[in-house]
Amino acid sequence: MSAPLIPARLRKLIGGIGIMVFLAAYVWAFTSLYDYLPNNRAIHLIYFAVAGLAWGLPLLPLMSWMGKADRKL
Repeated sequence: MSAPLIPARLRKLIGGIGIMVFLAAYVWAFTSLYDYLPNNRAIHLIYFAVAGLAWGLPLLPLMSWMGKADRKL
């Protein structure tokens, strides 16, 4: 597998901006959905546990791409 053509510094900048945009949308979506939950503490606990951990899964490919080494010339 070859390294990407984009320099590591630019990949990290693009990835950092992408992460911030994703997290802003993620937080907005999950806080908006909170209003529709039933008033039950157990459901709230499960909801926030899942929401608090689930953000990382969609970002793993982006973080992996950001961490690739530059191509040797």
